[in-house]
Amino acid sequence: MKKVLVVLVALVTMVAFASLVMAQAPKEMKATGTVAAGYEAGKMINVKVKDKEMSFDITADTRIKGEVKEGAKVTVKYQKDGDKMVATSIAVPAAKKAKEKK
Repeated sequence: MKKVLVVLVALVTMVAFASLVMAQAPKEMKATGTVAAGYEAGKMINVKVKDKEMSFDITADTRIKGEVKEGAKVTVKYQKDGDKMVATSIAVPAAKKAKEKK
């Protein structure tokens, strides 16, 4: 009877651990580059990162900070959803003010 109980407890523990591992949130990644042609507010954004262009879907949950327009430098945080990349946030850094010369 004790052996059955030990095996049952071990089995329940393994199932609980496996479900925790599978329930982890998707990994968030980041890409920084310039907005390429094809930006559609609320739908998608194309960002040129180094030598390649990356496309991100924009959802109602995507946080946008700053004015996104073609040619602007942006940082996009995103998650993969199947074969799509979905933007979780888009940030346009504020323009740096020129220092005054004395």
